Amino acid sequence: MGPLPMAARAAGGCSSAALAFFGFRPLRRGLRPAAAFSWAESSHYGGCRSRLAHSLVDSVLDELRSRRLRRVQVSAKLGLQGTKELSDNKIDKRALQKGLLLEFQKDSERSLLAVVERPDGKKNWMVTDQNGILSSIKPQQVTYVVPGVMNFDSSRIDEFLEKAQDLLDPTVLECAWMELSEKDKSITVEEFAEIVYGNKESLESYCAHFLLSRDIVYFVKVESRDYSMYQPRSPPQVEELLRRKLAKEEAEKELEEFVHLLKSAKALPMESKPPKSSWLVDDKVRQKIEALQAYAVDACDDEQRRSAGNILKAMGFTRTSSAALKLLINVGYFPVHVNLDLFKYDVRISYTEEVLSAAEELLVDRPDSDMHIRKDLSALKVYAIDVDEADELDDALSATRLPDGRIKVWIHVADPTCLIKPRSIMDREAMHRGTSIFLPTATFPMFPERLAMSAMSLQQGKQCKSVSVSVILHPDGSIAEYTLENSIIKPTYMLTYESATELLYMNLEEEEELRILQEAASIRAQWRRAQGSIDTAMIEPRIKVSNPDDPEPNINLYVEDQANPAMQLVSEMMILCGEAVAAFGADNNLPLPYRGHPQSSTAVSAFSHLPDGPARSFANISVLRAAEMDFQKPVPHGVLGIPGYVQFTSPIRRYVDLLAHYQVKAFLRGDSPPYSAGDLEGMTFIASMHVKVARRLHSNSLRYWLLEYLRRQPKGRKYKALILKFVKDRMAVLLLLEVGMQVTTTVLRGKVGDEVSVAVETAHPRDDILSIREVLG
Repeated sequence: MGPLPMAARAAGGCSSAALAFFGFRPLRRGLRPAAAFSWAESSHYGGCRSRLAHSLVDSVLDELRSRRLRRVQVSAKLGLQGTKELSDNKIDKRALQKGLLLEFQKDSERSLLAVVERPDGKKNWMVTDQNGILSSIKPQQVTYVVPGVMNFDSSRIDEFLEKAQDLLDPTVLECAWMELSEKDKSITVEEFAEIVYGNKESLESYCAHFLLSRDIVYFVKVESRDYSMYQPRSPPQVEELLRRKLAKEEAEKELEEFVHLLKSAKALPMESKPPKSSWLVDDKVRQKIEALQAYAVDACDDEQRRSAGNILKAMGFTRTSSAALKLLINVGYFPVHVNLDLFKYDVRISYTEEVLSAAEELLVDRPDSDMHIRKDLSALKVYAIDVDEADELDDALSATRLPDGRIKVWIHVADPTCLIKPRSIMDREAMHRGTSIFLPTATFPMFPERLAMSAMSLQQGKQCKSVSVSVILHPDGSIAEYTLENSIIKPTYMLTYESATELLYMNLEEEEELRILQEAASIRAQWRRAQGSIDTAMIEPRIKVSNPDDPEPNINLYVEDQANPAMQLVSEMMILCGEAVAAFGADNNLPLPYRGHPQSSTAVSAFSHLPDGPARSFANISVLRAAEMDFQKPVPHGVLGIPGYVQFTSPIRRYVDLLAHYQVKAFLRGDSPPYSAGDLEGMTFIASMHVKVARRLHSNSLRYWLLEYLRRQPKGRKYKALILKFVKDRMAVLLLLEVGMQVTTTVLRGKVGDEVSVAVETAHPRDDILSIREVLG
């Protein structure tokens, strides 16, 4: 006689629902559980009901265990293996045989039902799983053998699973736990099936195993000597696990909703994508989009990495930074040509309200503690020469010929220290930026824009505060006399390098001062060469992108030859200013950021056989030694061919220049310098770290847009290229003369300094890929 239904066994035939104490009916195939009542309802029935429930559970468990013991004893005597033995995890897997229905672990995320077909070697078995796939499994993969099933047909697995779906109600776990936890009773799969479903047939036992083995809240699997048991967890454990489960479900719901937003935005045309700001309104959405952003630039913490990985997986993307970037572009959060370096290096592209407020105060007050000692030089003709899109104009030039025939030049430098004081909030902000950042797509000034480009910059036709360095030259180009003084100037011309070069070629009589400046630059260059200076003038590219957020922005490419007369003129005057300031510091024992550069051990004459121009300059640059700094006295600058050098001409855009201004201005007022040599060294170190980042940003951004420029050019276009160096065999470094970019490819003929023709095969800016080939004939 088979086991009685639980109600009959435990309640003596009472028909008040076999599992009334669980709040649901005994389940049969095709029946679904009644809704379980709450814990509060359970308490409402009082102690009588509780005692009844406990007695029912106890009697059922006692009966089951008694029958199991008798069955095992009989089986042992007869040498038989019962269904219980075959269903338990402690089964000897060698007892597997053809026709058994079992569950096995396919991989870390999947378990499948399968039917045993035949042995596979000494240990493994061939099985046909629920998907009809024949495969070999190890005994260790078997997680459950369905009891009472022999010679099962694998084609019926789907039918078996369909019937199981009607019984797999996870609410029965909570109901069972509510009753079993008070007595801390462990239970087998067979017992669970008997209590919950009223019998322990194949289907019910499998469903009991399925629910218990996948339960992560109410029961925990424990091992006994003979059987695997499931023990109810303690109420505090369940409470904590439920909290975690609910949190996980909430996170999954949030992920699902976020993925829906992404898919909706991805499906829209580019012009209709939601604006970036819309992703930042809701905190939970913002956190997920920022996790993707951090993942795209390889700058995420562990939590962001997990979040981004889950999002990419849900979207069907691979878990890579490039996939995250592609997704952010596809939904419109990033423009197609986004500069990831700005996020990767956490660049300061905006200012805090505190800094902006301080800047506005300076614009209103405009203090000038040096007004009483400023010399009025506004009668001089003043030339400011820079690139055409320069916003911060911080230097200008004047010149005259003295009665004795010698040349006197003035290098006028903008005077931001009349507004900015050492150790002020604005000074600290500038130090932690180090420099203005110039990119093809934007400029991020060292000072707030309104301050840098109006109050600080030199402006045409307006009286401007400056520090003027005047130098009288000996006929050979060396310094005869110099002075540094606070001044007032009135810039006459704002010229681009191109327009200044045109004026020089025109040789106009009324622009005599410009001709004198050119003459001064010429004799200075000759003098420096005599001192061993090294020519490093190259051809450099400059790009301006006017609408970088568009998918196809406008790219304006300029190729600048540093040997251009106007550029050479300005360069010579800047070097002259740096030499004069270094001399001023040495004569007055003034701590300054003195910059030196040891001459290379390779003599300049070693490259005299190379043609003058980029090829020779490239060779000279390749053997340069690292620059040196001293903060107490000048050190020789062998590359420039001068005894000392201090960067002084760009205090609006370079913090080290600003430090030199602080020191010089204090001396001119008769005050002690604000910083010691040690202070200058520490502050220069901090600023230089940010300068390195700025240079890397500029270099990477310039290369990206050069590649984008080349990508857009007609396929097969020929470019003139100059051979700069052979790396190995015929692999050469070339300079694309029309682009100003250095590339590497194999050339079959020519020597260093020769021109060859090349074409671009592939150019992928986002992947930083450029392939060049030589074009013969």
